[in-house]
Amino acid sequence: MLIRNKLMLRFTLLVLGIQLGFSAFIYYFNAHTRAQRFEFRLASSGTVAGRVLMRTHKLEAGMLGRLRRSDLLTLPREQISIYGPDNTLRYSSADSIDQTVNRARLGQLVPGRLVSFPREGRRETVGLVFSEPSSPDQYRILVSAEDRVGWAQLRQLGLLLLLSNVGALAVTVLAGWLFAGSALRPVTRISRQAGRISATSLGRRLSEGNGRDELAQLAKVINTMLAGLEQAFEAQKSFLSHASHELRTPLTTLTGTLETALEYDTTLPEARQSLEQSLEAARRLSALTNGLLNLAKVDGALPAFVPVRLDECVNEALTLVRGRYPGREWRLAFGTLPTDTEADLFMLAGNADLLTTALLNLLDNAGKYSAGPVRTEITYAASNWLCVRITDAGPGLSPEELHQIYEPLYRAAGAMGRPGYGLGLPLTRRIVLRHGGQLEITSAPGQGTTATVLLPASPL
Repeated sequence: MLIRNKLMLRFTLLVLGIQLGFSAFIYYFNAHTRAQRFEFRLASSGTVAGRVLMRTHKLEAGMLGRLRRSDLLTLPREQISIYGPDNTLRYSSADSIDQTVNRARLGQLVPGRLVSFPREGRRETVGLVFSEPSSPDQYRILVSAEDRVGWAQLRQLGLLLLLSNVGALAVTVLAGWLFAGSALRPVTRISRQAGRISATSLGRRLSEGNGRDELAQLAKVINTMLAGLEQAFEAQKSFLSHASHELRTPLTTLTGTLETALEYDTTLPEARQSLEQSLEAARRLSALTNGLLNLAKVDGALPAFVPVRLDECVNEALTLVRGRYPGREWRLAFGTLPTDTEADLFMLAGNADLLTTALLNLLDNAGKYSAGPVRTEITYAASNWLCVRITDAGPGLSPEELHQIYEPLYRAAGAMGRPGYGLGLPLTRRIVLRHGGQLEITSAPGQGTTATVLLPASPL
């Protein structure tokens, strides 16, 4: 079912429920009022009949004399029965009245109280005890009649409520349809705009309307998602472009060298030289392929994290990088650490191999480009954040280069001619993010580069 139809149906059911509840209340209130009003009329009629008969002394002997029975009847199909103090019938407005039922009701009558009996069809009956102040005798009066006018008015009210509810239902359906259409018009607009966006037009954005309601918030979320998709597509295009270029170079070298060797190499020294060149190209191809695989592996499922000492990861990475750059000076320092606890301050939840790889990549970049010593500092950035800060004395990076350093296979201008494929920083950043941390690179041309790694600490 369409959302518009659901909204219309729910709106109609809600309004219809309110209408029916209100109509039922009105009908019940009028029905109750009619019953009370008619009971009062019955009691008044019975009281008048008793007063007339007592003051004319007609009840004493039960003889009406010249008084006609019909003279005391004022209501449609009214029946009046009066019993004396000894529970004998003293007056009956008609001989056809079933006095057996009336005698059974006499025990329920008490002085000062009007008693209503169950309705028989449209006939309603009340009973009361009547006496004159000048006489100690108490008479029991039973009066019944039909409230034709009251029931006719109640029927008219019911018909009026039925017709008004039917009319209101039609108006509600129409109003619900218009209301749902008006409420969903922005959704239709967003859907229409989203339908125009494709892989070749990710730069388009949805209209955010007034910028305040829920639909505007939805449009903002979708626009943010589109911006992320556009960035991901651009990164993918850049990655494919760089990857194809980087893979093509060693493959071309390897193929060309082997073809040349097969065609022209006739001596063992010439063949050995061709094999060495082919082996170097194959190693470059293998290193690049392994780097791409590692990058993809970090984006997948990782083993369960375990407690890891960050200082040990730093020491292991320093040991490896010292072997790569034996002539470089490597300094390790400890900054501000909490002193109000005896827990192991360097513990965190993570994967030791991945963290060592991330730190090794940062140290390798520093050793590769730095003209002076490389300083590594372990400290606490806040009460629960471990910080590793690596500072080199290299040529630095421009703002444009800083903006692109996390793109796979991107290499800054100063990296040309140096070993590497532009995969270290993207891999490091993803490892840090997978550990719930942050990586920040700050640099300026001629002022070196500082890499700051923030990781959530878990002291034990």
